[in-house]
Amino acid sequence: MTIVKAIIVMAITKGWSLHQMDVNNVFVHGDLHEEVYMEQPLGYVDETHLNLVCRLKKTLYGLKQAPRVWSDKISQYFITSGFQTSNANFSLYVKKTDHGIVVIVIYVDDLIITGDSDADIYDLKKLLKQKFEMKDLGELRYFFGIEVIQSPKRIWLSQK
Repeated sequence: MTIVKAIIVMAITKGWSLHQMDVNNVFVHGDLHEEVYMEQPLGYVDETHLNLVCRLKKTLYGLKQAPRVWSDKISQYFITSGFQTSNANFSLYVKKTDHGIVVIVIYVDDLIITGDSDADIYDLKKLLKQKFEMKDLGELRYFFGIEVIQSPKRIWLSQK
């Protein structure tokens, strides 16, 4: 939460807009690189081969590898897209562009995006929606228990 609050304060100080995106079905995006098997799921049991199991190619909710695999996948995407990771916090990514800077904070399936170039932010959001199933939630309004109310000169934070 410290990095989230710090990025919000930085955006306020610099007059940057704050945006939010949400990844749909986050854990089904991860490609497994190790062998993981599961019992045949209910409704798909082959009655003639009850001793068979399923080999997973993608992660599932509840699979202990799922958060790590997803984090690795999105991190790799950001890095190949020109972002640098923060040495201070693994969930912070920064990219310097010809127009300015774009900053991303990610927490599992939620992204906060800010920066000094609305055009770069728009382009990034478009690329993210093409690469992953994501919803553009527009201006940041609610993140990890913090309500965010933005006005042209101020941002109010409220946590119940």
